Amino acid sequence: MASKLQQLQSKAAQASQFVVKHGCAYHKQLLEQNKQYVQEPPTVEKCNLLAKQLFYTRLASIPGRYESFWKELDYVKHMWKNRQELKVEDAGIAALFGLECYAWFCAGEIVGRGFTFTGYYV
Repeated sequence: MASKLQQLQSKAAQASQFVVKHGCAYHKQLLEQNKQYVQEPPTVEKCNLLAKQLFYTRLASIPGRYESFWKELDYVKHMWKNRQELKVEDAGIAALFGLECYAWFCAGEIVGRGFTFTGYYV
């Protein structure tokens, strides 16, 4: 166990040295490659403006999402009415979707408990 810990410490030290040597150059390269996304001037006011633009753009997209939701719901209702014609593939997709929803629910519960499987911290 001690040898594994020493190996891990050695790898962490090597990674840290690499970041120290190449981190600044990588940062400059990353900014240069993505300069079209940088807003000038980079001020707090500009950040607040962008945050408001994002918020209201998302808010403006709600009617389209609402319409899409009702179209999807109508499709599900139609499928339920004609369930005799339902194929095995469609039923399998529906079952996998339900399983995925349940898995996300369980993951949310675990995260909400502070990443404990047995219960909440006291």
